[in-house]
Amino acid sequence: MNVLLAVEVAILWKAMLILFIIGILAAVVLYFIAKKFHVEEDPRIDEICALLPGANCGGCGYAGCRNLAETAVKRGTMEGCTCPGNTKENNAKIAQILGVDAGETVPKVAVVRCQGSCTNSPAKVSYDAAESCFFANSLFAGEGLCPNGCLGCGDCVHACNFHAIHIDPETKLPVVDETKCVGCGVCAKSCPRGVIEVRPKGLKDRRVYVACNNKEKGAVAMKNCKAACIGCGKCVKACPFEAITVENNLAYIDPAKCKMCRKCVAECPKNAIVAVNFPAPVAPKPAPAPKPEAPKAETDKPAAAEPKPEAPAAPEKTENTQPE
Repeated sequence: MNVLLAVEVAILWKAMLILFIIGILAAVVLYFIAKKFHVEEDPRIDEICALLPGANCGGCGYAGCRNLAETAVKRGTMEGCTCPGNTKENNAKIAQILGVDAGETVPKVAVVRCQGSCTNSPAKVSYDAAESCFFANSLFAGEGLCPNGCLGCGDCVHACNFHAIHIDPETKLPVVDETKCVGCGVCAKSCPRGVIEVRPKGLKDRRVYVACNNKEKGAVAMKNCKAACIGCGKCVKACPFEAITVENNLAYIDPAKCKMCRKCVAECPKNAIVAVNFPAPVAPKPAPAPKPEAPKAETDKPAAAEPKPEAPAAPEKTENTQPE
């Protein structure tokens, strides 16, 4: 019995020794392979990565922040390699690391092109399934039966890495927090109906856009939503800068041409055009009441006496003289 136990212990030690030797040999081999195929990495990549938000949202078009940094260092320029969610200060530092000019970046923000709230587009059917916009879009038009409106399931909320968007419980529409939104466009990509659009913030964060995405004809669109664009074209005629076009029964405002005169806002019969962050219109001052005319002073001069009619003259007597 003791002999068998000793043999088993010896075998165990031998196995452990063999595994230990194999591990040492593998480590040595891997070490030399790593040295042989080692690729020197530009230290600027880590420096640029430290200046990026690190959200890995993909809004820049690359597979994460590090991939963006590697591409920028490889190209030696920031053209086409700019993070939309980065600050101007960090972009300037990145440009300094690359030895190029940062240039001017236009700040952008996501806007929701839908006003199909519970009031404007009351529910005609009830949806009771997975809370996913992509899944709901494959099943039906929506509770308000608008085939192009927001479904309200919140895919955009889950996609945003900056917590800049939430669903309003009253309207069941997404609301964008401008102070947190960086304009990366991930929420727009996550929307299966293209309701969310990334637009320039505009001067003083003011902008004018069509808050509707419905491409149906006017009568059908109005049945589904009271605030739907009916494609009447009145805004096109009102715009003096040719910034508005109507295509597929839907108006669109080009932010590059729009001068924010807001003439189209007043012209839209369905209030489908929205003006954001503009001061409230000043009520016109009432016209001053006309001053009462001063009464004319009465003159104390006596009225001229009317001329009395002259008495008729007496007829003259004529004597009849007869010859004697």
